[in-house]
Amino acid sequence: MLVPLSKPDITALEKKYVMQVLSSGQLSFGDKLRRFEQCFCDTFGVSYTAAMNSGTSALHAAVKALGLQAGDEVITTPYSFVASGNCLLFEGVKPVFVDIDPDTFNIDTALIEPAITPNTKAILVVHVFGQPCDMDKINAIAERHKLFIIEDACEAIGATWKGKPVGTIGEMGIFAFYPNKQITTGEGGVLLTNNERYYNLACSLRNQGRDPGSDWLTHDRIGYNYRMSDLQAAVGLGQMERLHTILGKRARAAARYERLIAKAGLPVKTLKPLPGSTMSWFVFIVKLPEGVDRMSVIESLAQEGVQSKPYFPSIHLFPVYRSLYGYQPGDFPVSENTSERTIAIPFYSTITLKEQAHVIKSLGEALKGEK
Repeated sequence: MLVPLSKPDITALEKKYVMQVLSSGQLSFGDKLRRFEQCFCDTFGVSYTAAMNSGTSALHAAVKALGLQAGDEVITTPYSFVASGNCLLFEGVKPVFVDIDPDTFNIDTALIEPAITPNTKAILVVHVFGQPCDMDKINAIAERHKLFIIEDACEAIGATWKGKPVGTIGEMGIFAFYPNKQITTGEGGVLLTNNERYYNLACSLRNQGRDPGSDWLTHDRIGYNYRMSDLQAAVGLGQMERLHTILGKRARAAARYERLIAKAGLPVKTLKPLPGSTMSWFVFIVKLPEGVDRMSVIESLAQEGVQSKPYFPSIHLFPVYRSLYGYQPGDFPVSENTSERTIAIPFYSTITLKEQAHVIKSLGEALKGEK
């Protein structure tokens, strides 16, 4: 049995919307893009949404909209996809990493305040794997020190912290739609905010620096081609109209994995939501026991047709970060240990119980081979 790592959940609705765009002749800045953006405003209760061609682009636009620049520092997590650090490097902003909580894999809130300096301007929160951070503690720190909050909720659409959707708590929040995400547009992202100035700047930056309402080919600032096409938005609109159905399927699939792992008695650690939070299941991560050869486990799973990948490397150990800021192994031991022991196993909204049972059986056999 071949079980892929991920698979998008595409139905006739998304295909219908794509065909409507193709038939309209309006492939950019058309009706589907406007409807897609409005759907986020309506669903998450925000005033403004700017769709872009990737979550990375939206993160970069957020950094620029806040006016962050060389010499500024932003506190963030090393245990994340590299874009959450790179969006700061694009503007010469220094990412100041602090270690993570060993249970949630999110930023350790107790370590944020000691890392603040006179150059600190913001906290870039990452809700890793759809697990909300403790936003009460982070908000309190930000208020005390007058810091901005950017929420990288790229992996957490639909997650909530004490009833409030993540991505709507800071100055700006970002969702992303790569094919392995909860919902997809192929490539794409959105920036959410209640601040009109940030929204207008983001819209200008995504469209080569043209301000909303400016004349054709009038560019008011240096901008980028971060536009989302209506073809992407058409797929996204269909996905958003099915968001709660898709999230429900993923939550049930995660619960099935938990039951299968418990029944098999596997010595692995999985994520549990914090009290007061609702998790949005992006990927299903297992943390292997100390001393297990992770690559051997991945190879054993592959032999049984089960795809898996190591998730995530610690950002501070990538060559550019070590070169620019002198980060070294041992700087953030919890993140590094987690990076060395975590893998993603197959997970998608349409995964079947039979497929999941095969995955867990294969994982159990791989772990037995490591004893």
